[in-house]
Amino acid sequence: MGKDGTPEVGSKAPAFTLMGTGGKKVALKDFFGRKHLVLYFYPKDDTPGCTVEACGFRDAYGAFEERGAVILGVSRDSLDAHQKFSSKCRLPFLLLSDPDSEVCSAYGVYGKRSFMGREFFGIHRTTFVIDRQGTIRRIYPRVKVREHAREVLEFIRSDLA
Repeated sequence: MGKDGTPEVGSKAPAFTLMGTGGKKVALKDFFGRKHLVLYFYPKDDTPGCTVEACGFRDAYGAFEERGAVILGVSRDSLDAHQKFSSKCRLPFLLLSDPDSEVCSAYGVYGKRSFMGREFFGIHRTTFVIDRQGTIRRIYPRVKVREHAREVLEFIRSDLA
C-alpha cells in the first residue's frame, strides 16, 4: 500500500463483491484466469465528467473486449441511479454500487475532496488495470475524462497483450 492507502502497482488487487446493474453480483475473483479488469471509480452518475468518461469506455468497449478486458465502473450511487445512468448512456458494461464506500476505501479512492471552495468526502476519479492473476498493473490517479478510455486501451494493447 502507498502512503495514502492506495494499493500499488505490482500488488494484489483488494478483493471485492458488489451488486451491479441488472442485479448482478460481481466479485474480483470472477475474473481470475479469465479476463483483465479495468476497474474505474467515478464520483457521481449522470454528471458531466462522469458521463464523458463512461461514454468513452462505451465507445471503445469492443476494442477492450477484443483484448480480453472487462470494464467495471464503481461509485457510491444506488443501483437504481446506476440503472438509469446506464440505460440513458447505453452502457454495455456493469456499474457497481458501493454505498458504504468499503471498496472505494480499500482501493484508497475515497477521501477529502474540494469543489468550488467547498470541502467534502467523496470518490477521487481513479482507474486500476488488473491483470488475469489479480495483480494491479497500472493506476491512473489523475484522469482526463476525454482521453482516458483511449489511454487505458493503449496500455492494455502494449503491456497486457
